[in-house]
Amino acid sequence: MSKSERFGIIERMLLSRRSVSLVDLLERLGVSRATVCRDIKELRERMHVPIACDRATGIYRIDRSVERYELPGVWFSAGEIHALLSMQQLLAAFDAGGLLAEHVGPLRQRLLGMLESATDSADDIARRIRILSAAARHYAPQHFQHIAAALMERRRLSIEYVARSNGDTSQREISPQRLTHYRSNWYLEAWCHLRDELRRFSVDAIQSVKTADGVALDVPEAELDAALSAGYGIFAGAEVQWATLLFTPDRARWVAAEHWHPDQEGGFLDDGSYQLRLPYSNDPELIMDILKYGPDCEVVGPAGLREKVVGLLKAAVGRYGDE
Repeated sequence: MSKSERFGIIERMLLSRRSVSLVDLLERLGVSRATVCRDIKELRERMHVPIACDRATGIYRIDRSVERYELPGVWFSAGEIHALLSMQQLLAAFDAGGLLAEHVGPLRQRLLGMLESATDSADDIARRIRILSAAARHYAPQHFQHIAAALMERRRLSIEYVARSNGDTSQREISPQRLTHYRSNWYLEAWCHLRDELRRFSVDAIQSVKTADGVALDVPEAELDAALSAGYGIFAGAEVQWATLLFTPDRARWVAAEHWHPDQEGGFLDDGSYQLRLPYSNDPELIMDILKYGPDCEVVGPAGLREKVVGLLKAAVGRYGDE
């Protein structure tokens, strides 16, 4: 935990309670008594935070008679900043008009206000700390609003859906179950009455939406998780296999720090390479992640996955002819 994160935690603890004991601070911060005392001293002397201390009891409090001083918003933890700015960016998509605009605008401002302080504006913080959405796909806002309303009201939907694999368009009647935001894009998990099974639909690939007759079929959450969340990423499914990947020493430390799946297993080998095992069902997304590492990643197994990756690599080389 960095010093700035400790400062933010100390300040929030003092503002949210009438008093805080040294024991509470030690337990929350997980540092030594000397470190806490140095932090308190720096907050008082350099940051001018009016912290009073009862030396007999070791109790700290904010002196409310002094004009309140707020620490800069950038002293939120990395996770808190990411959450606040991510929510602000998600809401920005709805703030350009439509039914939600009048409700979303004030909420966005409140989120930004949480980042502000006497010396740093929210706009300046948002400008200096960026959350980049890679490969985000555009969708019609009115479709999202219609889908979300049907989801909460438990109504069936009739949709026109374009399959990305071949561009074919189909008419589906679905019972929406839940919306998922994954890798900068929205997906709708629903029971497809045409296929008579659970399916996941990219919201941006839905061309038209209208409410259908009838109450939506409810699928238990455990069944949803078993069918759609057991394997790898958004292409998960019920029939799970385990992939074993071997990364070169040059990329080992990068991959060791990456989170590919909640159930992944990994470890360094004697030669400095890194072996990663993770579950998957459908393989398109997993293959994309494997290929981005090029020659630094080898698929050890299963054989079917290895053959697919080898075939794709050969086809890629073939596109370059004799070069």
